[in-house]
Amino acid sequence: MFRNYLYVSGTSDTIPAHFAAYAKDVAERFVPKGGLVVEIGSNDGTLLRAFDRGTVRVLGVEPARNIAAMANAAGIPTLEEFFGEAIASEIAVKHGRASAIIGNNVVAHIDDLHGLMNGVTALLEDRGVFVAEFPYLVDLLEKTAYDTIYHEHLSYFSVASVVDLASRHGMRLVDVRRVGVHGGSIRVFISRNGESSAEVENLLALESSIGLRSGRPLAPFVETVHRQKHDLVRLLAEIRSRRRLAGYGAPAKGNTLLNFCGIDRTILDFIVDRSSLKHGLLTPGTHIPVEPPEHLLASDIRDTLLLAWNFADEILRQQDAYRSRGGRFIVPIPTPVVV
Repeated sequence: MFRNYLYVSGTSDTIPAHFAAYAKDVAERFVPKGGLVVEIGSNDGTLLRAFDRGTVRVLGVEPARNIAAMANAAGIPTLEEFFGEAIASEIAVKHGRASAIIGNNVVAHIDDLHGLMNGVTALLEDRGVFVAEFPYLVDLLEKTAYDTIYHEHLSYFSVASVVDLASRHGMRLVDVRRVGVHGGSIRVFISRNGESSAEVENLLALESSIGLRSGRPLAPFVETVHRQKHDLVRLLAEIRSRRRLAGYGAPAKGNTLLNFCGIDRTILDFIVDRSSLKHGLLTPGTHIPVEPPEHLLASDIRDTLLLAWNFADEILRQQDAYRSRGGRFIVPIPTPVVV
């Protein structure tokens, strides 16, 4: 599935800005001059490009051959491989051990988490840190972000689950930060040594207070998901009875929402997306054509379902011309609203 991939980090304005601050934080806190930073699932190299390569060395590990080629062409050294213990050992022999290993929105995609951690421990310096970022289960539940649940995401992490995973490999979760990207994520810092920060303890207490480990929040989450579906389908049907509709954004998560809510070409005429890799394709299951963003502005469509709702602020800014002529966006999550 990941040997040919369609998501490219650099197509968003939000993500490169997020990565610039991310790289600065990691470099200043953990990477000495000349230290090695390895990114697992490095995509087109957007995050690694944010590091000062006059100060630190960078290496990407990206299994998607088409995306890795983009990174290498842009001057970011990238191995076209899946990360694991064998590759980690090869990197350590050839490049030395890493001061920092980064896994950004990739850990949740990995089926063998223990194989991942074996690779991390084989490659990481004794004082090094493994930094990973992924959607936070608490945010998923609180924000009704059920579209985060799709075939590529095999794990949905709480802080408690990260503590457990790290401990099984002789490591500790020493810090964690909640970040707003992708509708609510956590960035975790895992190392062999060190005490847990106050924020780790705070989030463990939060998870305990809502009964996350027992599954107590799941029943109300299911009820809220069905209510959101009912409200969204009703709103779209009411608009469609009077005029045409389109969609904005063709992320993987959007297909969970489309298929769960039964939204197909009878509802949306087309979807637009900034990634040229998706143009001319159809959404899986619902078969809605994907077009360039210019297609929306050239149309007479006034109402657009925002499937990439986690980038709402960025997209609304980019679509000033569309909105100035009366165009509206329907933000589906957490509750359908027209803006």
